Amino acid sequence: MFKKFAALSGSLLLTVGLLSGCGGGGNEASSDTGGSDDSKPVTINMFTASPEYTDAFNAYIAEYKKVKPNVTINLEIMQSDYNTILKSKIASGSTPDVFQTTAGGDIDTYADYSADLTNEPLAAAMTDAVRANMSSSDGKVLGLPVKGNLFALIYNKDLLEQAGVTTPPKTVAEMQDAVTKLQAKGITPFANAYKEWWVWKHIFMHYVNTAAQDAGVEPKQLVSDFIAGKAHIKDYPVLYNNFFSFIDLTIANGTDKPLERDSNAEVSDFAQGKAAFMTGKGAWDEEALKKITPELKIGIMGYPVSDKPEQSQIVTGADQALRINVDSPVKDETIAFFNWLYTSDYGKSWFSDVAKVIPPIKEAPLPDLDMPKQMEEILKTESSGDLSVNYSLDTFHQKFGELMQAYVGGNATKDQTVTEIEKAWVQLGSAQ
Repeated sequence: MFKKFAALSGSLLLTVGLLSGCGGGGNEASSDTGGSDDSKPVTINMFTASPEYTDAFNAYIAEYKKVKPNVTINLEIMQSDYNTILKSKIASGSTPDVFQTTAGGDIDTYADYSADLTNEPLAAAMTDAVRANMSSSDGKVLGLPVKGNLFALIYNKDLLEQAGVTTPPKTVAEMQDAVTKLQAKGITPFANAYKEWWVWKHIFMHYVNTAAQDAGVEPKQLVSDFIAGKAHIKDYPVLYNNFFSFIDLTIANGTDKPLERDSNAEVSDFAQGKAAFMTGKGAWDEEALKKITPELKIGIMGYPVSDKPEQSQIVTGADQALRINVDSPVKDETIAFFNWLYTSDYGKSWFSDVAKVIPPIKEAPLPDLDMPKQMEEILKTESSGDLSVNYSLDTFHQKFGELMQAYVGGNATKDQTVTEIEKAWVQLGSAQ
């Protein structure tokens, strides 16, 4: 396991537990965690990278205080440099009781540092798909999500209608036609947030899924082949041609200074009607968009990755995991809190009514929002794409984003970028 951490950050001495998605901790007598003294003060320290849920987290912290007055939850949230600061906390021996990582491959990476939640009520409450995202290769539930998720190309229905685009484009040619029509009406086609490294993986995975389908393999196998150095981007036209062509299209027909636009700027641009499509994002942005423009008519669609309309798919699943530090002195109280959140009436309603996210648990209603409702309708007739970002570590995805930023900035050619992506996949894609 220390070899795994060395691969992530050789300069750090990692001694205890690791990351996760956006959550809290607490103490619940009804959970079989060995029991606890409700009169004894308990403090749970949480460190997450999801500032968009600050208000929602504070709401469940306040609610749990009514259930367990002796439990205090200290919440620290940041987005910029989260991974670096988390590693510094771990190296200094101040690992939080709860922290955030990506799901998928990172479930195994940090297995030795995560409490086993397999037999907890919260694990039984998860949907099957989400539980799979939270499970290690040997079947243990080692993470827990704060939400299900939806990844899509988001569009402004009114702007497309103004440009005469009657249906969302599903093929490369249809997207080019839509861009031409939008430009003819003086409408900027794309809002981007290319300053953020993580938006790149959200776009790229749609192309990875299609490349795998064209090759007749599962996305997980294709990603494994790239990590093993057996696959090469030039052998997959969807990756070598279509992906880069789409990025070029968004730059040539997007908002100004794309490498200076972060997530908040992109949301603002799109909400104010400054662009027709919003790239690299998903359902988590709807609340922010509607706060700026309540009447905004939002649509979701898969990326037009090829000339086959059926390959344009939205992607669903859980890509972020909360971890409970296995060595935390308040591990039992923390597990008890999440059992409460995942099984109580308040918890079930918290996902949809307070956080307004796609619930990761069974028997919880969808939030009253456009994107989840559209997702539900789309999935009645179409299948979801694979959440293939889960098959590579975020150490790779962060490097991938940096390489794409260099490409967009004109500091590397496409071929140079492809070569470096392949090297990064081998070096950083897996902790093995």
